[in-house]
Amino acid sequence: MKDTAVKAMFETIAPSYDFQNSFLSLRRDIYWRRALAEALQPEQGSVILDVAVGTAETALAVCRRHPGVSVVGVDFSPAMLAVGKRKINSRFPDAPVSLTAGDGRHLPVRSGSIDALTISFGIRNMEEREMVLEEFNRVLKPGGRLFIMEFSYPDNPLLYRMYRFYFDHILPPVGNWISRTDYAYSYLADSVNEFPDDSGFLAEIGRAGFTDLNVRKLTFGIAKIFHGRKEER
Repeated sequence: MKDTAVKAMFETIAPSYDFQNSFLSLRRDIYWRRALAEALQPEQGSVILDVAVGTAETALAVCRRHPGVSVVGVDFSPAMLAVGKRKINSRFPDAPVSLTAGDGRHLPVRSGSIDALTISFGIRNMEEREMVLEEFNRVLKPGGRLFIMEFSYPDNPLLYRMYRFYFDHILPPVGNWISRTDYAYSYLADSVNEFPDDSGFLAEIGRAGFTDLNVRKLTFGIAKIFHGRKEER
């Protein structure tokens, strides 16, 4: 699916996006975002960039876990940003989160200005992933850390078969019905299937100039956090 079609999809599902995520993941998405926030371990005063910020769930999880940091959220969907801004204004008006429109390939952020960069379930939606990873490297300070959370599949053969049945045959029709589309969660399944395996994606991150590469599995590997650190030169 091309970027324009992906953007149109998120514009359509934005109003019910948070409910869809929690319902279809059995609320595991809350735990996954909390785990990502805890992994950051930033210093006081750090600036975190959350790419594909969506409705600001990850950005707010980071602020709740680390009160001394500020978060800049970037997303290419105005509808998703609008939901996030309403949420912050009504429920978390003091949260140090600012949201702005932007493309992961050309981030509206000064080079070498970010202490850590996060992206949750967003990079598989981006064309030209090599360019995106290089852009992540550009905006990070030397030694800055990258955290990419994405969907995957369990390693255990039995869990793999059970989850694939759910992911291939139950999630798409139920998710499409909840999102009032006929394609959103069919696309989700296809995009996860097309994403590189762990070693392949870590190699892509490494080619973009990151070191200290590793991956952490969450909920038997259904979600994974890929980590890298920008080289200090």
